[in-house]
Amino acid sequence: MAQERERGITIQSAAVTFDWKGYRINLIDTPGHVDFTLEVERCLRVLDGAVAVFDASAGVEAQTLTVWRQADKHKIPRICFVNKMDKTGASFNYTVESIRKKLKAKPLLLQLPIGEAKAFKGVVDVVSKEKLLWTSNSADGKDFERKPLLEKSDPELLKETTEARNVLIEQVADLDDEFADLVLREFSENFDLLPAEKLQTAIHRITLAQAAVPVLCGSALKNKGIQPLLDAITMYLPSPEECKYEFLQWHKGDLCALAFKVLHDKQRGPLVFLRIYSGTLKPQLAIHNINRNCTERMSRLLLPFADQHIEIPSLAAGNIALTVGLKHTATGDTIVSSKSSALAAVRQAERGGKKNRQSSEEAERLLLAGVEIPEPVFFCTIEPPSMAKQPDLDHALKCLQREDPSLKVRLDPDSGQTILCGMGELHIEIIHERIKREYGLETYLGPLQVAYRETVLNSVRTTDTLDRTLGDKRHLVTVELEAGPAEATSVVPVIAYAESISEDLLQASQEVIENGIHSACLQGPLLGSPVQDVAITLHSVIIHPGTSMTMVSACVSRCVQKALKKAEKQILEPLMHLEVTVATDYLSPVLADLAQRRGNIQEIQTRQDNKVVIGFVPLAEIMGYSTVLRTLTSGSATFALELSTYQAMSPQDQNSLLNQRSSTF
Repeated sequence: MAQERERGITIQSAAVTFDWKGYRINLIDTPGHVDFTLEVERCLRVLDGAVAVFDASAGVEAQTLTVWRQADKHKIPRICFVNKMDKTGASFNYTVESIRKKLKAKPLLLQLPIGEAKAFKGVVDVVSKEKLLWTSNSADGKDFERKPLLEKSDPELLKETTEARNVLIEQVADLDDEFADLVLREFSENFDLLPAEKLQTAIHRITLAQAAVPVLCGSALKNKGIQPLLDAITMYLPSPEECKYEFLQWHKGDLCALAFKVLHDKQRGPLVFLRIYSGTLKPQLAIHNINRNCTERMSRLLLPFADQHIEIPSLAAGNIALTVGLKHTATGDTIVSSKSSALAAVRQAERGGKKNRQSSEEAERLLLAGVEIPEPVFFCTIEPPSMAKQPDLDHALKCLQREDPSLKVRLDPDSGQTILCGMGELHIEIIHERIKREYGLETYLGPLQVAYRETVLNSVRTTDTLDRTLGDKRHLVTVELEAGPAEATSVVPVIAYAESISEDLLQASQEVIENGIHSACLQGPLLGSPVQDVAITLHSVIIHPGTSMTMVSACVSRCVQKALKKAEKQILEPLMHLEVTVATDYLSPVLADLAQRRGNIQEIQTRQDNKVVIGFVPLAEIMGYSTVLRTLTSGSATFALELSTYQAMSPQDQNSLLNQRSSTF
């Protein structure tokens, strides 16, 4: 994307397929910025292994922790690559130590750098005791020489490498029993005789078990250390055959794929990225989308090579494909060959479920492992240049939402304005730019607003009656319910029914009652923000015969709103986890500024010559922080933000917010 080239960051994940020494590698490059967490989440969902890239001068950063936790959640084996070894301030040992301390991982050093910062010229392969040197005139890093380490030419390096290899063998023996037996039986006297292949096989097993992470190093800018990294990917990360996916046993070799990304191409229309788990994909094939319950036909099948796509006749399991012609498929949809094969898979799962005493719902869930979409924290209004362009804007936003499910679009019922909800300032700014570039629309953004939530502090019981006569029909409903604080945190209302409410009534109208409760909780009484952590108990519902279900829903909704208005109310504001990296000289002005922003400093760490300030700060106070931070530190500091939780506002902050809102309207 043009924005990516301008800003020098990844915004959208890009897929590329290439061959390396007889292996086919499908690589997806994901963004590192916290505003694009969803991109990482949906790609990790379909990958078998990952390479975590670290900056050698910074070690583990705030966003490294976030993506590492995501990889833990999806149980993905990974390799660490310490990049930018030629950057000023690069330190291999510091980075390895931060991986050990902050990520609580066990690093296995498979390489050591030869020189650091400007002196970096190659790496030592610890497993095979060889040195790899890149020639200084090779700009693309293709030319390098691999030489065994010898006592006479590199005595110091050989000694250091032998020590590192012995430590590695001991680490691997601790984590892998099979390898430990081999070492004790045959090589306990002399580790030097242990063949590299045996050590590599054991490291492969440990990496798959996620007991430790292999660490390699290099510099991507000059392509130094990339060839050994590719070798390590083929050697230590799992192949699709080694991955055990529970749901595959129900499909029995039939097609099963997951759509994990949608891109809009001006010529071809929507391009859907699919990860094939089993079976084969062919162009002109009719496929069934389980989530949408519809059958579609794809016209062409492409292999992604970054921004070039190559048309192919078929693609087998384990690959990532680009399909053209799927109009309804979105992120997280499961694709199978036909409706009957989907039903057959459900039956298989139910049979298996009975053996394992799982319910049929569990069987359904095995088929649809989608992608979790985070809640947006920022919103602002977006206006087209003229009302005539509103349909074009709606179309652009619809396409962008399909591509990026973390972008939410809603209509303000009072003002009729379109509201964009996103993950952060950068996210909304990039959406705005893309509408201009890709759809040619000059839109106007309103000021950024914070997505507050509301809750109640005490229980209130109310009744409400709705009595309407429409035509010759009388609609009469009386509802009595109680609204109060929920015991556990919950974004949706926790609904309970008193014993006095009959089963028959619930069977007939439970859905409309719950719809009414949910719609009432979408807009709270204070700011019109969603209400969370609230429990609604229904005590009685009396419905006159012939009353329409819409009236029942409306009455319940009105009654909930009445109860929420009567109760003591509390505004919850998003609290952000903030990490600022700043030079020691500028530390005190940064801390003083954070104190004014209602910041709560947790700790100050030392990262080589810099200080890292870690703390929490309300989102409302951090708007436009990047400009202020640049001014305070002469452009030398960086910061990372991430949503931590929603916390109650203090009474004076809440009052000043309400006064500010009432004076605006």
